[in-house]
Amino acid sequence: MASTYSFDVVSEFDRQELVNAIDQTDREIKSRFDLKDTKTTIELGEEAIVINTDSEFTLDSVHTLMQTKAAKRNLSLKIFDYGKIESAGGSRIRQEIKLRKGISQEIAKQISKLIRDEFAKIQASIQGDTVRIIAKSKDDLQLVIQRLKQEDLPVALQFTNYR
Repeated sequence: MASTYSFDVVSEFDRQELVNAIDQTDREIKSRFDLKDTKTTIELGEEAIVINTDSEFTLDSVHTLMQTKAAKRNLSLKIFDYGKIESAGGSRIRQEIKLRKGISQEIAKQISKLIRDEFAKIQASIQGDTVRIIAKSKDDLQLVIQRLKQEDLPVALQFTNYR
C-alpha cells in the first residue's frame, strides 16, 4: 500500500514570546525620555492588547516599539490587527489591537483553492482553523510549503505535524 504524507497549515503565535515582547515594550516606555511622562499603559488581554496614551504621535512610537520587540522574538507582525483609535476621556486616546490566531474560513478556502488549482495530486482539507495538506510524496509537500510562503496572506502561516 502506498504511504501518504501530510502536514497542517496553522496560524498561531508563541504566547510567552508575546508576553515578553509586551513586557519589554512597557519597560522601555517607562524609561524612554520622550515617552516617560505620557502615562502610557499597555495591557495584554486574552485576545487583544489595549494601549492607552496621550496622543497619536505617542501611539505611533508605541506601535514601532512593540513591533520591533515582537520581530526580535520571531513573532510575525501579521498577528496584530489594529483597531480604530478612540477617545478615552480628557485628551487621551486608546486603541485595541486584536491578536489574530487561527485561519478564517475565507483564507482556508483560498489556500485549498490555490492548492487544487496548482497541484493536481495534492489534497487540502479544512479542519476548523487548520488546513491539512495530504500528498503521496514528501517532495510535493515541500513544493506546497514553498508556494504558500510566496503567497501574501493577511495571516502568519506555520507548518506543523509534518509526517
